[in-house]
Amino acid sequence: MFEKYFSQRIKSTSPSFIREILKVTQNPEIISFAGGLPNPISFPQEELKISMNAIADKYGAKIYQYSTTMGLDSLRQYIVDRYKKIHKMDITIDNVIITTGSQQALDLIGKVFIDEGDNVMVEKPSYLGLLQAFCMYRANFVQTQLNDDGLDIEDLKNTLKKYKPKLAYLIPNFQNPTGLTYTRENRAQVFEAIKDEDMILVQDDPYGELRFEDGERIPYIGVNQTEKNIYLGSFSKIVTPGMRLGYIIANKEIIRMLETAKQASDLHSNIFGQYLISEYLHNNDLDKHIEKIKKLYKSQANAMVSAMEEYFPKTVKFTHPKGGMFTWVTLEEGSDVLKLFDKAIARKVAFVPGHPFYVNPDKVNTLRLNYTNANEETIKTGIKRLAETIAEL
Repeated sequence: MFEKYFSQRIKSTSPSFIREILKVTQNPEIISFAGGLPNPISFPQEELKISMNAIADKYGAKIYQYSTTMGLDSLRQYIVDRYKKIHKMDITIDNVIITTGSQQALDLIGKVFIDEGDNVMVEKPSYLGLLQAFCMYRANFVQTQLNDDGLDIEDLKNTLKKYKPKLAYLIPNFQNPTGLTYTRENRAQVFEAIKDEDMILVQDDPYGELRFEDGERIPYIGVNQTEKNIYLGSFSKIVTPGMRLGYIIANKEIIRMLETAKQASDLHSNIFGQYLISEYLHNNDLDKHIEKIKKLYKSQANAMVSAMEEYFPKTVKFTHPKGGMFTWVTLEEGSDVLKLFDKAIARKVAFVPGHPFYVNPDKVNTLRLNYTNANEETIKTGIKRLAETIAEL
């Protein structure tokens, strides 16, 4: 009835595959490895409750009033100080804008940079939320092969030469959906390949803090070496996702354009949440809290890998995550993952088929598993059910 009224933009954009799957998994009997959900036991609920009372006493009506588009200064300054310390990044508060989660950051970047038909380079496979967000702006996606150590450099060079992308979107740390991380050597090779290209590079890093093993942090691609880098971060995985607070770090000229786009979108992000998170961050040891999350997720990841090694057929391959929230499973060639999904749901276990992570999915034999939102016993039970379903097919 309303088809003729809808824009071509919305008609060409598919619903979020994962959001549709999560509707199926509302049944409490289903063990879900589908969503990228942080474990609720990792939320600092008591500390946040104290922070709520504190901001009510300190700031009164300010926490309920309209605010500035760029975001709360104290929160932006915290981000600046942390990135200077951890990433050695040469930035000021004017390089940071607060967003309503990383998903709005992607939407704003789409608004600012993408005209219909512009070539956008992404990994193969890539984050489905990005593909959905940029699809709204009618981007032409080109995918570059992802290997165990990062981008396939020869494929990258060929893609750059053939398509001359206007923008590239990469997830160098514990990539979603594969869980893989670019090596230091690969990052250097990627920067060498793109440094002279007329292109914006977006590096999304929601999982970088969740590295299971201590050690030297691998720098971003081309950090402090180019003005055309944009960095995305989020508090969803290290504090709480419900506040929907993320941020963009970029050149001041880019930030000004993003501010204009955000003014047209929502005026500003939830100011109560900004005051709350800022209060929490300034009065608690975030690194100590992150260590607890890392310990929890490492044990869950190990439980999933051990269960897959025990129960999966030997022909099934999977990544061994060293951080983040996901592992990526590759079945035998010719396997029907969508058929597997239907049968797995019947056995009361869910996952995300690989299809929505590809631009042009065809004969996809991959799937994504999340291990952070189930305890070790549940993980073992769910993997056993999934293994039985794979064997049945």
